[in-house]
Amino acid sequence: MATIELANLGFQLTPLPTISPFKSRTCRSRLQFRNGLGPSVNRRAASIRPPSCSLVDEQQKQGTEVVSLFNEQENSLIEALIGIQGRGRSASPQQLQEVERAVQILEGSEGVPDPTSSSLIEGRWQLMFTTRPGTASPIQRTFVGVDIFSVFQEVHLRTNDPRVSNIVRFSDAIGELKVEAAASIKDGKRILFQFDRAAFSLKFLPFKVPYPVPFRLLGDEAKGWLDTTYLSRSGNLRISRGNKGTTFVLQKINEPRQILLEAISKDKGVREAIDEFISLNKNAATGEPELLEGEWKMIWSSQVETDSWLENAANGLMGMQIVKPNGKLKFLVDMVLGVKFSMDGTFVKSGANTYDVNMDDGAILAGQFGLPVELGSKFKLELLYTDGKIRITRGYNRILFVHIRTDGSEQK
Repeated sequence: MATIELANLGFQLTPLPTISPFKSRTCRSRLQFRNGLGPSVNRRAASIRPPSCSLVDEQQKQGTEVVSLFNEQENSLIEALIGIQGRGRSASPQQLQEVERAVQILEGSEGVPDPTSSSLIEGRWQLMFTTRPGTASPIQRTFVGVDIFSVFQEVHLRTNDPRVSNIVRFSDAIGELKVEAAASIKDGKRILFQFDRAAFSLKFLPFKVPYPVPFRLLGDEAKGWLDTTYLSRSGNLRISRGNKGTTFVLQKINEPRQILLEAISKDKGVREAIDEFISLNKNAATGEPELLEGEWKMIWSSQVETDSWLENAANGLMGMQIVKPNGKLKFLVDMVLGVKFSMDGTFVKSGANTYDVNMDDGAILAGQFGLPVELGSKFKLELLYTDGKIRITRGYNRILFVHIRTDGSEQK
């Protein structure tokens, strides 16, 4: 039954193409940074699962310029998804409202008419976001909501054996779980499917391992439908709604920030991803970057904590950074059972993209009570990239940091 629920994600999954935009200078130079989506993130780095450059290559052949992978309304959805962890599993009510609003705008706009009749629906789609209905099975909650796993959907309708498949890729070294369904087109939006097989493909075994679910005995439980409510004219973005009331956002090509966040979530190749990200963004940068006000959560640093816990917190190696007006800065770290560590200080701009930071007012907080801590930290903060959602800095001891904005502010 668990496999049926996983299959009922309503999308056919397949790994993204292995062509990296970071390997092709020609492709890379044409990808301009726009505010966009991302998968959920952990503290350490991850392998880049780069998107295909086939669309870019094709437009190059036709002599057209690639200005953006997505239009303005699509970018609004991608922007709303940046920083949401677990493909929606850890989204705040405000984040869910922003996503739903962006989804409704796209569903009311002009995408591809009759998407099931379009060749653009064919191929491999990566799941970027899904709502979490109460009927989700344990396997769906475990695999789909975990960032270290990539989740895909494959749609192949124009074959002698039309199919929709859901795929959870554990890693390139381990393999994947694939749940397949026979599919048919009901109308311009709806695909009918009936799951009939599932198997693990493991790299260390020369054969597939069947997942033991008696599909033939499940009857209607093995059946479902999937409505495509929006398909972008570029063929890069799709919104679908399933028979269990779940909404899915899927992409064929990722926006650059999504690639970086996916690298962080998988804990591999993050330094290289950061270097490429900053290099690409230099062409689009205008003016001097500013340390934007708001609440910023650290999701990755280039150094594992090695000092005492309090020293790590005082140096910004964990928790939140809250940038306030008039050059005020706060570090805030959750300890245990509502107890927090707080460190207040100031920052002063000292160069085009550098700040002198002085943190000197520490305390351990428990409700309305506080215990002062004699601890201080001074360092230079270099702002390498920032926008309304993501920030890359070089801070204490020249450690690289990546922060995600969590307060939902739109200031940029």
